[in-house]
Amino acid sequence: MQRQKTDTFMQNNTSRKRNTSRPAGTKAPARQNSPKSRQGGSGKTYERRSSGNGRYSSDKQYKKRNAPAKAVQTEDDGLIRLNKFIANSGVCSRREADKYIEAGLVTVNGKIVTELGTRVSPTDDIRFSGERLKGEKKVYIVMNKPKNFVTTTSDPHAEKTVMELISTELCKERVFPVGRLDKATTGVLMFTNDGNLAEKLTHPSYHVRKIYYVTLDKNLKKADFDAVLDGITLDDGPIAADALSYVNGVQSEVGIEIHSGRNRIVRRIFEHLGYKVKKLDRVYFAGLTKKNLRRGQWRFLTEEEMNHMKMGAFE
Repeated sequence: MQRQKTDTFMQNNTSRKRNTSRPAGTKAPARQNSPKSRQGGSGKTYERRSSGNGRYSSDKQYKKRNAPAKAVQTEDDGLIRLNKFIANSGVCSRREADKYIEAGLVTVNGKIVTELGTRVSPTDDIRFSGERLKGEKKVYIVMNKPKNFVTTTSDPHAEKTVMELISTELCKERVFPVGRLDKATTGVLMFTNDGNLAEKLTHPSYHVRKIYYVTLDKNLKKADFDAVLDGITLDDGPIAADALSYVNGVQSEVGIEIHSGRNRIVRRIFEHLGYKVKKLDRVYFAGLTKKNLRRGQWRFLTEEEMNHMKMGAFE
């Protein structure tokens, strides 16, 4: 499938080259040889300016790339990991299931199980918070998230959650959001009950592409523009954008491409440099856009989109 077109940002004639001069004794990060452009449905062109060190993020998982491979336990006996069973039932992702298991919220055949790695049979009586779990048809949804909705399946302190926007008449399966958008952030948000896919889409080692349209309280200085691409250090480690552009030459509006899933990462990047993010809209996630979706609207993924997701073609 041809990759879906993104909502895009920058006219070709507004592209700016980064300053490559460096103080003596320092090295410039490697850069890609040529930019890539895309034409979006809005008629704007997003000029992709790779930082070359787009894998610069310090998400902890990156540090484990060269770790010895763990022995893989086969499932030929028909047993599966408990967290996988829970994820396949549409409750949450496998990582979240581990937290629920440790918290004592899961029982197997009437007994509370808190040991991670426990393997179960599909015929076992497995319950989450007292409710028996069973396999469901896999469902995949994309939403254009509106402002002031909390991205969670349940929160007694939240006035409104994104789950309230999913019609239970149209979607009878129990789905959950893939990743998070904070309350004030709008844009592309995916839902599913496929825990395995959700795990891949949220794990940093898969480098899933995300593009955001950011409106700042003042013009982004060139020095700060370059700093976002070259990399800055936040409280939880270094981070660099994969690409950055001004929007139609307006220097207080930028498009940023990033693969890190760290909490509030886009807002924190600009806040670190002394800017306030007035608006933040995610326009692209794993090949999906909000095209033809008004705020608060959602739709099921097409069969073609689902197949590409399952094959891992979700840049």
